[in-house]
Amino acid sequence: MTGTTQAPPAAAVESIPPVPLTLEGASVLHQMLRMRWTAWKALAAAERSEIAREAASVLEGMEKNAGGQSAAFSLLGHKGDLILVHFRRSFDELNQVERHLAQLRLADFLEPASSYLSVVELGLYDSSLQTYNSLVARGIAPFSPEWKAEIEEVLARQREAMHPRLYPDMPPHKYICFYPMDRKRGEEKNWYSLPMAERKRQMHDHGMIGRRYAGEVKQIISGSIGFDDWEWGVDLFADDPLVFKKLIYEMRFDEVSAVYALFGSFYVGIRCPAADLAQWLST
Repeated sequence: MTGTTQAPPAAAVESIPPVPLTLEGASVLHQMLRMRWTAWKALAAAERSEIAREAASVLEGMEKNAGGQSAAFSLLGHKGDLILVHFRRSFDELNQVERHLAQLRLADFLEPASSYLSVVELGLYDSSLQTYNSLVARGIAPFSPEWKAEIEEVLARQREAMHPRLYPDMPPHKYICFYPMDRKRGEEKNWYSLPMAERKRQMHDHGMIGRRYAGEVKQIISGSIGFDDWEWGVDLFADDPLVFKKLIYEMRFDEVSAVYALFGSFYVGIRCPAADLAQWLST
């Protein structure tokens, strides 16, 4: 009948790619650092002051960098003393940041405790299914030149609409909680073997929990498959650290977390602006 869209045949549906479309944005580097306090305190006060001023000046410039900002946080617990978070346009720029910081005299008193490399990622489960089904229904073969061209059109529109989320400013909140995570790939539970429609449903329910905390916490998800040891990195920013506990605890009861999620180490820190770095180093 004219004006109706027929569902794609079963054989065609089975050929729909299982991988959801994603948008990638800012390159992200987390540097967890340990301070060599004994060596630092052995310096004369005037030398410590001079080194602190140099480092604060560089950090201040990175906080205001137009192409992607940086921020320092004082870590709580034994996992390190500082966590530096950098948002940049590319891995090349992140490498420049690393090398610039390594040239500071303060770097002689900092030891790497850990690090994490990723890119800001937005998953498009809704758009993926709609787009794939539409293309298959029109008889366009997956991964053909026409398929790829239409997929790129969809992604281009989404990139433009989502640009502020793909290249975010550093949230101004006082506290940070960072952790890496995976989806299970075990023999009994394997996230990647679920049909896309089921993964879409679970991710939708999962996302609804986060939306309830939208006014209290800023969340930035970054993808790290092929870049680091886990599959995603999660940054939470808030002015009340208890929000981290409440949000993550509630998500534990959600199906996608309760059944399929694995979590790495958690890092919690308190913002240390460049203007306060000298004081942080002296207390």
